[in-house]
Amino acid sequence: MARSVRDAKLDSRAAREKLPARGKPYFRTLDPGLHLGYRKLKGAPGRWVVRHYVGEQAYEVATIATADDLSTANGVDVLDFRQAQEEARIRRDARVRNVAGKGPFTVADAIRLYIKSLDAKGRKTADTEFRANAMILPSIGAEAVSDLTAESIGAWFENLASARPRVRTGKGKAQRFRAPGADQEEAIRRRRSTANRILAILRAALTHAWRQGRVSSDQAWRRVKPFENVASARIRYLTIAEGKRLINASDADFRNLVQAALQTGARYGELGRLKVGDFNPDSGTLAILKSKTGKPRHVVLTEEGAAFFAELSAGRPGSELLLRRTWGPSQQTVPMNEACRRAQISPAINFHGLRHTYASSAVMAGAPLHVVGKNLGHADTRMVEKHYGHLAPSYIADEIRKAAPRFGFKVDGKVASL
Repeated sequence: MARSVRDAKLDSRAAREKLPARGKPYFRTLDPGLHLGYRKLKGAPGRWVVRHYVGEQAYEVATIATADDLSTANGVDVLDFRQAQEEARIRRDARVRNVAGKGPFTVADAIRLYIKSLDAKGRKTADTEFRANAMILPSIGAEAVSDLTAESIGAWFENLASARPRVRTGKGKAQRFRAPGADQEEAIRRRRSTANRILAILRAALTHAWRQGRVSSDQAWRRVKPFENVASARIRYLTIAEGKRLINASDADFRNLVQAALQTGARYGELGRLKVGDFNPDSGTLAILKSKTGKPRHVVLTEEGAAFFAELSAGRPGSELLLRRTWGPSQQTVPMNEACRRAQISPAINFHGLRHTYASSAVMAGAPLHVVGKNLGHADTRMVEKHYGHLAPSYIADEIRKAAPRFGFKVDGKVASL
């Protein structure tokens, strides 16, 4: 975003009150060929105008919005001096794009720039690109960001939430959809949860564009609120007994991957990148150098976990893959389903459920939430509290179970005589 200029005559409402009313605006140069003007009116709030040099000693002049002389600036039709500067530059850029044949700055442009910024930060972009290409660009990708309203975004969002659930479909083939299930309430929750995730991508991209000065206001998408209380269903995790059965039922090379997940709570991609040298037997830790968040961390291992990784890494060079084979995208799905079938785990759990199993077991055993969160690689405890907080032993639960009244209920179902 370009740096705001200062002007003692135009900066504030009090300063503008001292200016005499006149037909000609008070102009201030923002950039070469671009000027912001304030037209002082009698008995009415002033107007912001933009003057853009278009060549051959000619200017294009247009009114931007009302000045915040009498009303508080809202970033839309009432602007302060700084907001008026942003709008002036956005209009200049839009005109330059039109002259160059590139048209207005669109939602597709915003998505492209946002993904580029994520990539520059070392963040993974595949999932964001996939969701944007499937759910955002076909519907509103061609729309100018400056033309978006809360109503238009809200209508797109509601249509997204009511759409039929999609099934992964081969490239170039007609999109397939999932058949309706028996649990309609859960189906609605899942669709709304998906819509929330897509809305989050759109809002992040548009906000990034706003912060770069590509659009004058972020009010349109800020006013669209996501669905509440639909974030996730009940977390699925294995008991210790189920975890043992799953390990025993897994094929040899997949068994190492399963055990590594249960011992660390690490993500599938993180485990697949581990090198022998990432395990430190002296400290009993495992270094996750490249994570989903882009921040490295050291996972503290139990004695059992340290012994497992010591056995895997014994006598091997530090540059080799710790799990002995390459695990590519989605290669865990088939062996995971087969291991669940053999272990008689029903319904089957996906591989990410092993991360939930690690966290849930640790929390239920009394590990503080912030400690579990740090081992999992979360920036704070919010996600851990959201998913596992109800499993943590607490002062309230302990005191209630110790002091609340008992009424003589017996396991055989008979009520004791008074």
